[in-house]
Amino acid sequence: MLNVFTLVNGRLVQEEIESLEELAKFRPVWVDLESPSPEEIRWVKQYYGVTIPEDATDDDIEESARFYQEDNGDTHIRSDFLVDDDDSSRQIRVAFILNAHNPELRSHGVLFSIHDDTVPVIRLLRLRARRAPGLIEDAKEVLLKLFDADAEYSADSLENVYDALEAASKLVLKGDLTDESAGEVLAEIARQEDLNGRIRRNMMDTRRAVSFLMRSKMLDAEQFEEARQILRDLDSLDSHTTFLFDKINFLMDATVGFININQNKIIKLFSVASVALLPPTLIASVYGMNFRLMPELDWQYGYAYAIALMVASALAPMWYFRKRGWLK
Repeated sequence: MLNVFTLVNGRLVQEEIESLEELAKFRPVWVDLESPSPEEIRWVKQYYGVTIPEDATDDDIEESARFYQEDNGDTHIRSDFLVDDDDSSRQIRVAFILNAHNPELRSHGVLFSIHDDTVPVIRLLRLRARRAPGLIEDAKEVLLKLFDADAEYSADSLENVYDALEAASKLVLKGDLTDESAGEVLAEIARQEDLNGRIRRNMMDTRRAVSFLMRSKMLDAEQFEEARQILRDLDSLDSHTTFLFDKINFLMDATVGFININQNKIIKLFSVASVALLPPTLIASVYGMNFRLMPELDWQYGYAYAIALMVASALAPMWYFRKRGWLK
C-alpha cells in the first residue's frame, strides 16, 4: 500500500496512490509504504529518484547499518516500533529515508517510511495530524513526531503492565491460591515480563534514533529542543520499567512459594498417614507370625482383639498430631 501525505492548511492529508501518474498530482511531505509491492517501490524510485535498499526491513542487518547518511545527503534510519496486542507483543522494523536538501530532486523535503505490517504509532500520528493544525511543518517534524508518539505508546503499554500486575497481585495476596490459579498467574506474569522487556528495548532503540538525529545537525533549534524533550520522556520511563521488573520478580517468587506450600501440604498428609499406619503394621506383622504360645490362637476373640488394637494404635498418633496442630 502506497500513501502520500500532504500539508493542507497546516493539516496532514492522506492520499492513497494506485498508479504512477497519481504521484505527479501531489507534493507530499511524507510517503508511507506499507507492505509495498515491487511495482509501488518502482514508482517511488522512478518518480522521486530515491534508492530503497532491498534489505530495508530485514531484522538481521548489522547495527552499524541502521543509522547512516549517503553521499548524496540522504539519511537512513531503521528503527523498531512496539506493537502491544491483547494476546501478544512484538517489534516491527520500519526503515526511514529522509531526503537531502536538494532542489533538483522532486522529493525535496520528503520522508519515506517502509514497513511490512501496520504500525500503531504511524496510525496514531495520522489521526493527530488530521485534527491538530500546525502540528507538522516539514519531513523532519514527521520523523520527530513519530518518535514522540512512540514514547507515548511505550508509556501507555507500561500502564497496561501496571494494571495486569495489579490484578495478579490481588489474586496472589489473597492467600488461598490454588495450583490451577497459580499456573494462570505465572503465565500472566511471564507475558507481562516479556512485554516489559520489549518496551525497554523499544525505548532504547528510539533513544538511539533520536540521538542520531541530534548528532547529524540536521535539526533546527526548535526541533533540537523537541528531540531533547523526547529523550527526557524516555529517561523518565526507565525507572518504571525497573520497578516493574522488581515487582514481577516478587510476584513470581510469591506465586512459586504458594505452589511449594500447596505441595508441602500434600507431602504432609502422606507423612502423617505413613506415621499413623506404622503401629498397625507392626501389630499385624507380629500377629501374622502365628506363634503357638500366642494366646490369641486359642482365644475366640483374639482376631477382634487384634483388629481393635490396630485401630487404637492408628488413632493414638492421629490424636497426638491433632493436639499439636499438625493436621490443620
